[in-house]
Amino acid sequence: MNYKKLKRTRVIISFLFFILTASLFLDLYEKYANETVHEILFMQFIPSLMKFISTLAIGSVGFIIIIALTSFIGRIYCSAICPLGILQDVFAWIAKKRSSKKLFYKKKKAYPILRYSLLALTVLALVFSFSTIVTLLDPYSNFGRIVTYLVRPIVVLANNGLSMALHTIEVYTLSPVKLVATPVFILLFTIIVLIGIGYMSYKRGRLFCNTVCPVGSFLGLFSKISFLKIQFNESNCTKCGKCIGSCKSECIDLKNFTVDHARCVDCFNCLAVCDDSVLTLTSMKKSLGVEGSEDKGRRTAITTGIALLLGQKVMADVKPSKDTSALLVNEKEFPVSPPGSISIKRFNDICTGCGLCVAACPTQVLQPAVSDYGLSGFMQPHMDYVGGGYCNFDCRGCGQICPTGAILPITIEEKQLTQLGKAVFVKENCVVYTDGTDCGACSEHCPTKAVNMVPYEGKLLIPEVDQSICIGCGACEHPCPLDDPYKAIYVNGNAVHQAAEKPKEEEQTTAPVEEDFPF
Repeated sequence: MNYKKLKRTRVIISFLFFILTASLFLDLYEKYANETVHEILFMQFIPSLMKFISTLAIGSVGFIIIIALTSFIGRIYCSAICPLGILQDVFAWIAKKRSSKKLFYKKKKAYPILRYSLLALTVLALVFSFSTIVTLLDPYSNFGRIVTYLVRPIVVLANNGLSMALHTIEVYTLSPVKLVATPVFILLFTIIVLIGIGYMSYKRGRLFCNTVCPVGSFLGLFSKISFLKIQFNESNCTKCGKCIGSCKSECIDLKNFTVDHARCVDCFNCLAVCDDSVLTLTSMKKSLGVEGSEDKGRRTAITTGIALLLGQKVMADVKPSKDTSALLVNEKEFPVSPPGSISIKRFNDICTGCGLCVAACPTQVLQPAVSDYGLSGFMQPHMDYVGGGYCNFDCRGCGQICPTGAILPITIEEKQLTQLGKAVFVKENCVVYTDGTDCGACSEHCPTKAVNMVPYEGKLLIPEVDQSICIGCGACEHPCPLDDPYKAIYVNGNAVHQAAEKPKEEEQTTAPVEEDFPF
């Protein structure tokens, strides 16, 4: 077999998976992500597993295919399909190019206690529906957050700057895209994760995959019993060390002529550099004498994951200061989860916080939570009507693009009658009451006319809320001129989504447009 061509094929496949996955988060104009997301992410292990658990859909068995593929040829998922693994290879490639060492890697010991402890923790988190662990450790979700919160803002700024430049010469190929500032805590956390993973891969190749990642540890169990394995032909070996120097998993033991297949990610680097045909990709039957009896009987485990704690809200736009001593603080019992999530608990149990829905949301109302959901929902998106935007009356993109089934696809009719929460009017905070001035921004932008202006004093009108037809979209809260948490109208989320009554035909209006907002 020509192993150099095999390695080249693996590199090409990994490049395609990396570009396609990253493009989903960078589809600024929503041209293709909604239509291709499930095909592109079908083979991502954790999203496929979570979707299968939540929906039992036959079309979400990508994780089973990955297990079968690993049982046949080893951890090819880690080297050619996982986007975070491929990102680590980029850091490792840069490090190797910058180094003058002839043999860049060395054989290093494994960390089985750490690896399998984190795997067990992930399994327990899955069993007890504590998805924060999955959120923190899932390689796909970590990659998604890196692209969404670090790379996408740069792309958006570049797009907006270029579009403005083109508009000056009357070229309208590009158009500006809205960008909402990511919460500082989430931004810093994502940067720390990127630096940590980048440093580990720069210094030690696939160290993250073989110490922290639960998917890598889980697939390593199947890799040990895979049909095809990289094996030594001792009689031909000159102990030149090229194989060790190229092994980014640091799992080749040249003294004992063995490969730790639990850590090997099947990058085929060692096969490509061996000039003496010492290393070969052979079947399990031929490897029994080489591997030793300890490999017999190794089997399974489960998988899935976690996140972490705390929270914070996305920073709102700066507005004129106002004396708040006489104003009432908004008392929100629950945050607002996305349409199609059904309930906050279900959403927290399934979402891995990958950020794909955040990237796809046209109004940027979906923002990562810090403390909004508490410990169980760290980095999971919530509806941020203050710093983000509002939920478009006719938009259901988050349900179409969610890879885990945490947000289910719903029809436009269902979306327009799904009550995410109820609008609450605080008369004591309203500028009509406090300043005696006209406003009406909340009523103007309510798509169902759940907020109506009624006579107050003289010619002044003041809002009145009909919660029975309110869908909790936030089109009233977002334009309210008061600062959070003193909004004159705010949405209190429903722990379990309810059905709103259908408004009278003459009352219902089209969805508000962001550009029309007066504040």
